[in-house]
Amino acid sequence: QVQLVESGGGSVQAGGSLRLSCAASGYTVSSYCMGWFRQAPGKEREGVATIRSDGVTSYADSVKGRFTISRDRAKNTLYLQMNSLKPEDTAMYYCAALLWPRVCTVVAVARDHSYWGQGTQVTVSS
Repeated sequence: QVQLVESGGGSVQAGGSLRLSCAASGYTVSSYCMGWFRQAPGKEREGVATIRSDGVTSYADSVKGRFTISRDRAKNTLYLQMNSLKPEDTAMYYCAALLWPRVCTVVAVARDHSYWGQGTQVTVSS
């Protein structure tokens, strides 16, 4: 049984940082494609970042240069380091796994994921 458990969310002021974690069981974080997506109230899901099995990463334009996705194979955990946070980053953040043959993109991780966690709330105040 696949389980993805996010943690690390919280409330910060604009300009601050948070690191989200996603502990996986029943699934290997270095598999084909994993990523993060977010959803704010009244808004559509937005893919944030992905990381492929070969380590190639991709980011939404809105977070490029501020967020970094990474993984720790030994801990089987996915991370999202978020710096220079903005109020518009406020959302529930979910980690997700995308299965082959879906193309590993930030759009696909928000729309076509096969596994996802319960989410962790990030609130950024101005």
